[in-house]
Amino acid sequence: MTIRKCLTGLGLCAALAMTSTAHAQPPNLSTLHDALHLSAAQEAGWSAYKASVSTPPEDQQRRRSAASLFPTLTAPRRMALIEAEMQQALADLHRQGQALTAFYGTLNPDQQRVFDTQTLPPPQDGDGGD
Repeated sequence: MTIRKCLTGLGLCAALAMTSTAHAQPPNLSTLHDALHLSAAQEAGWSAYKASVSTPPEDQQRRRSAASLFPTLTAPRRMALIEAEMQQALADLHRQGQALTAFYGTLNPDQQRVFDTQTLPPPQDGDGGD
C-alpha cells in the first residue's frame, strides 16, 4: 500500500494499524526451532527470541479496543489513535529486533543461513499500482 493510499484511505490504514503487529508474521516457530538444531547453550536465547515475537494478550485486547472506538472518533482523533498504535508497534519492533540480534549472535554460520532462509517473508503479489 502506498503512502498516498494510506493517507486517503484512513479507514483501511486504521484497520491495518489496529490489527497488525507492524511486522511480518513470525515463522512457524517449532519448525524453525527444529531446523536450527540448537545446542543446550542456545536454548535460553531461543526462549527470549520466541517470547519477543509473541503478541501478548493485553496487546491484542488493546488493539481490539482501539479498533472498536474507531467509528466513533473524529478524523483528528482517529489520526491520533493511529499514530499512537504505530508508535507502540515501532517500540515492539525495536524490542523484537534486539531479541533477534541477540539470539542470531548465538548461532553458528550454518544455523544463521537456516534462520535467514526460514524467516524470509514470502513474496508479495503486489497491489497493482502506485
